Amino acid sequence: MAFNIKKYLLDKPEAKEDFPFGPQVAVYKVRDKMFALIGTEDKEIRINLKCDPVEAEQLRMVFDAVIPGYHMNKKHWNTVIINGSIPDAEVKRMIDNSYALVVKKLGKSAAHPLLQ
Repeated sequence: MAFNIKKYLLDKPEAKEDFPFGPQVAVYKVRDKMFALIGTEDKEIRINLKCDPVEAEQLRMVFDAVIPGYHMNKKHWNTVIINGSIPDAEVKRMIDNSYALVVKKLGKSAAHPLLQ
């Protein structure tokens, strides 16, 4: 992984890091709405990202390291195992899409400045 995932997440407008489930799981939110969750399992970094349901299924078919969201609504969330098998640009794209989906749900007046 050539980029710092935590920095990339926190560089999103109004993104904040929180640990509501304990120190092992970092939750990334925009205006109190979660767009990413990072945990480790067997020293493997796993990131849960919101996703359009159709795209979520497609990503699972293309990448072995993309699985239904662990402890999440499996229709709308994927877990991405960060093991080097997915190009950094694709991981960034998935993060960007997750953030955009959450911001879009905030409402047009609230979301508009965040998506610029």
